[in-house]
Amino acid sequence: MTIKIHQPSFSRRAALAAAGTLGALGATVAAGTGATATPGAKAPKPTLAFRPDGRFKVVQFNDTQDDEQTDRRTIELMDRTLDAEKPDFVVINGDVINGGCDTELEVKQALNHVVQPMESRKIPWAITFGNHDEDSVARTGMTEARMLQFLQTYEYNVNGDTTDGVTGTSNSLLLVQSSKSKDPAFGLWLIDTGRYAPDSINGQDFEGYPDWDWVRMDQVTWYRNLSIATEQKYGRKIPSLMWGHIALHEHRNMWFASIDSRTDADHQRAVKKHSITGERNEDECPGPFNSGLFNAFLERGDVRGYFVGHDHVNTYVGNYYGVELGYGPGTGFGAYGLPGADRNRLRGARVFELDENHARIYKETRLVFAKDVGIDLTANDQPITPLPLGPAQL
Repeated sequence: MTIKIHQPSFSRRAALAAAGTLGALGATVAAGTGATATPGAKAPKPTLAFRPDGRFKVVQFNDTQDDEQTDRRTIELMDRTLDAEKPDFVVINGDVINGGCDTELEVKQALNHVVQPMESRKIPWAITFGNHDEDSVARTGMTEARMLQFLQTYEYNVNGDTTDGVTGTSNSLLLVQSSKSKDPAFGLWLIDTGRYAPDSINGQDFEGYPDWDWVRMDQVTWYRNLSIATEQKYGRKIPSLMWGHIALHEHRNMWFASIDSRTDADHQRAVKKHSITGERNEDECPGPFNSGLFNAFLERGDVRGYFVGHDHVNTYVGNYYGVELGYGPGTGFGAYGLPGADRNRLRGARVFELDENHARIYKETRLVFAKDVGIDLTANDQPITPLPLGPAQL
């Protein structure tokens, strides 16, 4: 059973003033690493930059979603993927943990397990929050805000601070420095897609509707204003990708090339029209309202793709009117997967190749599966004993 933790308000709308947006922009470029972090303090931020050959690689893990006794294969999959791909940046795209923790320490241990693969390799990383990350808050007191504070103590975490007046935790724009100058060549957007819909709005409940959360209008305004401010500051639009946990309604529209009709024939038309590849093994689970975020993408023209998780056994990607919409497969072996013996067949990660020498910089995306890197796919649980925290995390 899913425990619902509702946001305190359904409409915290605050448009960012242009001056404030420009002022905040300087903080989105990660600073170089410095002194060792003291316990409980934010670590200095590493710089994100294209390699001298103009390349930059991103790995997306999704739904690591376990408690402090993380399935050993989740960590093994992350380790082997990072060793094979050697990425420059990693995002864990929501549902980093589940609601199984009973204490603050256990939440920290669960988080620690899935960030250590990047920390131990000195790879910059960040997370987005999903619907399950706060499921244990009533017992542990670990809100998203407190989790963010904890995660920012790690040396290679690059999550931005939460913006006052904007819904969600750590909505961030991370700018990747060009190999040819000190200006950014690409942007990495991280957005908090929330948890669950409120019980009711204007006296009407959500019976019959999906009751996941949605990107709120103030977040769309935040993206739009910061996109405009970035263009004004650098004299051009910065091409980018965005990650958020929950799918948009446009993901489903793309799969069927339709809003109302959902037949096999519709999908076959969509495959050709939108160049769709990958699997869809469960219905998309967006919130009850269309957020308008995709419309903002079309208007601004800087986001090349929006990638999600949440629906663990979907892996597809397609081109929806110039913007790639896609899924990263579920990474965590402790979370639900396919039925029966196939439970772990689609555990994996998504890889993104960027290249300044490519016309659009964003070159391609592909999948890495646990089955391809020699990991045990047995449909069982293989928990580990919690690992100790580092001195800076105590």
